[in-house]
Amino acid sequence: MMSIFKRTASLSHFNRISAALASTLMAAGMAHANPVEIEVWHTLNDSNTKEFESIAKQFNNEQNETRVVLKRFENQEAMTGPKGRAQAASRKPNLIQLQDNRSPEHTAQHKELMPMHELLKQYPIADQKWFLPSATGFVRDSNQRLLAFPFMAEIPVMVYNTDAYKKAGLDPAKPPVTWIALQGDLIAVRDKADFFDCPYATSQQVTIHLENLAPLNDTQYVTPDNGLVSVRQPMLNFDSTYMRHLSIMVSWTRSNLLTFHTNDNAADDMFAKKKCAVLTTGSGSIGQLLNTRDLKFAVASLPHYEQVSRVPGKPFVSGSALWAASGHSKEQNKATVAFLAYLAKPVIASAWHQKTGFLPLTDAAFRTADVAFYDRVPGARKLVQDLSTGTEKNSRGFRINNYPKVEAILDRELNSALKGNTPPVAALNISMEESKPLMTDPKAPVNPAPAKSAPAARKK
Repeated sequence: MMSIFKRTASLSHFNRISAALASTLMAAGMAHANPVEIEVWHTLNDSNTKEFESIAKQFNNEQNETRVVLKRFENQEAMTGPKGRAQAASRKPNLIQLQDNRSPEHTAQHKELMPMHELLKQYPIADQKWFLPSATGFVRDSNQRLLAFPFMAEIPVMVYNTDAYKKAGLDPAKPPVTWIALQGDLIAVRDKADFFDCPYATSQQVTIHLENLAPLNDTQYVTPDNGLVSVRQPMLNFDSTYMRHLSIMVSWTRSNLLTFHTNDNAADDMFAKKKCAVLTTGSGSIGQLLNTRDLKFAVASLPHYEQVSRVPGKPFVSGSALWAASGHSKEQNKATVAFLAYLAKPVIASAWHQKTGFLPLTDAAFRTADVAFYDRVPGARKLVQDLSTGTEKNSRGFRINNYPKVEAILDRELNSALKGNTPPVAALNISMEESKPLMTDPKAPVNPAPAKSAPAARKK
């Protein structure tokens, strides 16, 4: 009897252990089968979307705790407009790609968003050393705290078709550094390289021809202090350099040098199709150009005016960033940071930089970049290296209230001047006068601009 009891007790103990083990294995299986799901909303272009999807898929395959779901919108308006907000109320995305509006502190005040430094304080990313604090300034507050994840940071660049330069008898290794020198190159490619219909095209015309005209010529875009120190009585600083530049651009349109200009990225497609010899756009367009068959190109900094500044300054860093949405559980927030930490890994961030043209996210990402990439895109290494040589006070960025509305005015007046409808000086004065009440009073009404002059969507 005793032996039977002992054996029965042993079997009972074994069964309890087996049950506990089975329960543990079942829990593990459930964790494996039901990872924490996070949703990321974005408005990237086709080329950059493909790369982002590849990264998300790789992340999902390498671990079982988190599953990333990407949702793409056609543009920022579709994502943040009424329909997008309605979807957000039900789907509750974890990360949202938002375009720089030049008022990140105001964006961070939205109750639907959580400042990135608060999220990273809860779940720090190991060995976090961002590439160039100045390059992430567009998503930092006045205390230099990170408000969003700067995965899509970019700078304006000049891109030129190297085959066109060779055919025109120009040296592709010596891009023009001034606007006057560029004019000579455009005449050459127009007359000698069969680019009569489009020697030069520009995307993001407000960024290229107004915003960055200031830092590249070592002047302020907004007074005082580009709005970074004081927001009292801000004013667009459209001085004689702006009058000169816009007058030259108007003359280029009349002489068939500048033939295509928009505030979206439509000109990128024109260049990719080899219809234009020179393009100015954001560096985030490089990925699209790299994926264009038989297109040979190089990149360089935007030109400047040596009469104004002997040495060119640095451009503003802008672009878009991933903002964290609020109202999620601890498990969801932890999973969100796990994905961000993956994006920050040197090998991932470096590949993103090389395949898209966005700036390296960290120092390690820049050091990890393949030499072959910089060989394939002449001038790219110099652009990034130049950013790391220190910060110039006029290129740290700028802050303007209601800038999307201000940008709509600037785009409208640029178009009017370039089409010959408004004299350049008058267009600049109108821009300053109409922008002033918006910049000084966030609640001030604005005269609605024609629909066609609203800032077009940028997909990067």
